[in-house]
Amino acid sequence: MTRSRIAAAALALPLIAAAVPALSSSEDAWAEFRTAVEAECGKLVDAPADATTEMEVNPFGSESYGAALVTVTLADGSADRMICVYDKQAKTAELTAPFEAGS
Repeated sequence: MTRSRIAAAALALPLIAAAVPALSSSEDAWAEFRTAVEAECGKLVDAPADATTEMEVNPFGSESYGAALVTVTLADGSADRMICVYDKQAKTAELTAPFEAGS
């Protein structure tokens, strides 16, 4: 019984090791995707100089689109919230109008 476990472990180890580089490149690809979403969406935000902008990128998006929640906090403390939609194939983004306060 011990020999078969050792043999199984010996066979499984190379398979696990082979999967690690693929996982790493996948993580790198998702990081690049999030950076692209943030960059394209950031180009669309028109905020006053004294406002702060926060962008929360959904880590994976959907099959075809990336998404980010964009919040622009104005000097008076009020905030505009918008959704940015990023087309994964075209590598372009669109920004919604701000949500109404309280919605």
